Amino acid sequence: MKVLFVEPPKEFWFVMGEYLPPPLGILQLAAYIEKKNNNAKVKVIDCQAHSLNWQGLEAEIRAFDPDIVASSGLATCNTYTSVRTLELAKKIRPDVLTVAGGQHFTALAEESMRTYPEIDIIIRGEGEETLSETVKFATERGALSDVKGISHRHTGKIVSNPPRPLIDNLDDLPYPAYHLVKDVAHKYHFTMMAGSDTSYAIIEGSRGCEHRCTFCTQWRHWDGRWRAKSAKRVADEIDFLYKNIGAKFFWLTDDNFPLDKRANDICDEIINRGLGDKIMWFVQARCDQIVNNKELLPKMRKAGNRWILMGAENDKSSVLQDYCKTIDPRETTLAVKLLKENDIFAQLTFIIGHPMDTHESIDNLKRFADKVNPDLAIFMILTPFPGTKIFQTAREKDLIKDYNWSKYDMVHPVMPTNNLTIEQIQEEQYNCYRGFYGSLKRRLAGVLSPNKLKRRTYTYLATRGLLNQLRSTS
Repeated sequence: MKVLFVEPPKEFWFVMGEYLPPPLGILQLAAYIEKKNNNAKVKVIDCQAHSLNWQGLEAEIRAFDPDIVASSGLATCNTYTSVRTLELAKKIRPDVLTVAGGQHFTALAEESMRTYPEIDIIIRGEGEETLSETVKFATERGALSDVKGISHRHTGKIVSNPPRPLIDNLDDLPYPAYHLVKDVAHKYHFTMMAGSDTSYAIIEGSRGCEHRCTFCTQWRHWDGRWRAKSAKRVADEIDFLYKNIGAKFFWLTDDNFPLDKRANDICDEIINRGLGDKIMWFVQARCDQIVNNKELLPKMRKAGNRWILMGAENDKSSVLQDYCKTIDPRETTLAVKLLKENDIFAQLTFIIGHPMDTHESIDNLKRFADKVNPDLAIFMILTPFPGTKIFQTAREKDLIKDYNWSKYDMVHPVMPTNNLTIEQIQEEQYNCYRGFYGSLKRRLAGVLSPNKLKRRTYTYLATRGLLNQLRSTS
């Protein structure tokens, strides 16, 4: 049984500059299949790292002649590239078993199967055990009706089997199969964060989130639970990738990195291995946790944490409450101050496009961002991703004006507010970036900053023409 995982040709999110991330999702699945399915021959094709266009991908599929093809489905905006990959596989070999998964296809499983006949199976939710069992049943010609966690086609109908329970102990998962892309692992990089010559790896330290933000797909996808790998496991994986593929920059891709005892233990593990001054790592954390656990920040910096992204979202408590974002705008201001004091790069995200947004409210948000003065600010447009409460409400009220999934990237608005048209929201996003990064004082402070990361980031931004790229989206 030959199983092929594909990261298809696609465009990356230009707002964060030029980067090439490893395809963590399919590397995790590939590792699990290798571990559990002894008779499976597994291959990973990363079209970006292997410099393959669609014609090149077709040649690779023909050469491998897989029995099963699974396409990466990281984000809603990549839906069409995932489907095109499976369509291409069917063109080459009509009897191939095609598999899709991820948050978008999980949220719209039966709808997606009705829309895209190229998809044979959708794996809903956590994929490792479900895909492994699917491969086993396909190998033995068993009944897919016995596989929990999939939606599939049966006698002309679309059937969704019962859900699969989540894995109890994430430490039992094998390391992602970086060995299957070892020939191109040196190409993975994140230019703005670590430079184009620093090898980049992604570490999944936990799954899910205990918070309930209405715009976020994560907590529902993971059944509202937060499950973490142990501090030792996280450090072991960092150590392994540092020694085996030369990775020196790590993105801990946890949706929320709690600053708790486990975070303290992760830092101790890294420091005790002598890695703190050899690597750099980045996390996403909440403003309130930064404020409430400020005593941990010096140790995090010593362990190599150089960059933290926090979701500020808005300057109004009423809007934050509407998003179920239980932070106080004053915590945002203090969190940025604390990170800067500890020489940790402070990045904030803001959201425009709330139903009550007006030109005036967005002007107030711009002033708030300017006052808080993070090292880096990202202004995103409220996007109704399938699987979120916002999507459910907006669809019921017929507020969504564009179902072109490629636009679901937080850069293209797909629904108006009560006061602003889609075109006005797009213009406001451009104005937010122009207001923040158009400041000569801020640009000079960035280029001349004593913080090495900030100097590099602002020097890099000066060469990228971010505002021109944003203008071209209008």
